[in-house]
Amino acid sequence: MLNTRGEGSMAKNKKIKVAFPHMGTISIAWSAGLRKIGVEPYVPPYTSKKTLSYGTKNSPEAICLPYKLILGNFIEAIQGGADYVAMITSPGICRLGEYGTNIHTTLKDLGYNANYIELSLYDGIKGLYKFLKEISGKNDPILILRAINITMRKIFAIDDLDTALSYYRAREVRFGEAEKNYKKALRLIDKADSTHDLKKAYDRALKEIEKTEIDPNREVLNVDITGEIFLVNDEFSNQNIERELGRMGVQTRRSLTVGSFLKDAIIPKAFRPPETHLQRAERMAKPYLMRDIGGDALECVSDVVFADEKGKDGIIHISPFTCMPEIMSQNIFPTMREDHEIPILTLIMDEQTGKAGYITRLEAFVDLMRRKKRAKLGKQKTRI
Repeated sequence: MLNTRGEGSMAKNKKIKVAFPHMGTISIAWSAGLRKIGVEPYVPPYTSKKTLSYGTKNSPEAICLPYKLILGNFIEAIQGGADYVAMITSPGICRLGEYGTNIHTTLKDLGYNANYIELSLYDGIKGLYKFLKEISGKNDPILILRAINITMRKIFAIDDLDTALSYYRAREVRFGEAEKNYKKALRLIDKADSTHDLKKAYDRALKEIEKTEIDPNREVLNVDITGEIFLVNDEFSNQNIERELGRMGVQTRRSLTVGSFLKDAIIPKAFRPPETHLQRAERMAKPYLMRDIGGDALECVSDVVFADEKGKDGIIHISPFTCMPEIMSQNIFPTMREDHEIPILTLIMDEQTGKAGYITRLEAFVDLMRRKKRAKLGKQKTRI
């Protein structure tokens, strides 16, 4: 849906500025796709307390944290000169499908003069194609498919870098070195504007992270992070949980990533892996949850089973306050403990969540996992 203020079509000689809300490092991938079709990406200031203040002030009190942050991102983007703000929407049970209309109405009520456009990712390649065609005013199939290709390739490349960062951060000798090298790696990926350049940048980026000096003998715990996809992937909203866990010697794996979402929603079936995350969720969530109830609930329930089968030391479930699908997930976890011994930590986040208490809970959970792991290893040695 476009609100074009009666313009009919975009000026051919002017590059419009299009802004997306932040969710971790997703702006790197979206920027590449927009540049490919001749549109100027506008990346608003990274999410901060100021962003949250804008969003909280102009949102219903009971709305979830991602909504408030997205609204704050849009306000800062428009204040910075963005011509368009683009919102991802979805059908179904989750309130995400209603967020776009509410945000659009709020921006108009606040008097912000910017166009609003929605991208329905659940329409697959067709939805993404339609969005890029509409935002650019171009109907060039080859150009648009190239834009889609570079966007998705960057998303998958960044997912790999995140995995590498988690490995090195849990073992680094000097705290912060892995993340410093990771940021250099991200800049290499960001500068690559073709698939050929991206392949070279990807190899260089991995080597950059691998420069981190590590302690190979460090006792490392392995933890999966699941929950609502925005909070899992956005370091501001989850208070940089992966950095804090890495400092404690914990290697993390995000069960929900943008890449895994694309494999379910965008990539055609013929090119998907044998079993996507959603397909695994539909299989593994039974008998605890028999159908999709919205949001990422089905995936979260199945992620507990998967993490336990893979021998992970624990799993952390992060959700926004008032998110009904995730509340349902959390209420299923006690039943799952009868069949699965894996420790589960649930964290509910909103704008009032304090850092000190949050860190204390993480430290206690890490101590629990470490004692459990050592006790298990002690029993194994006794048997031998």
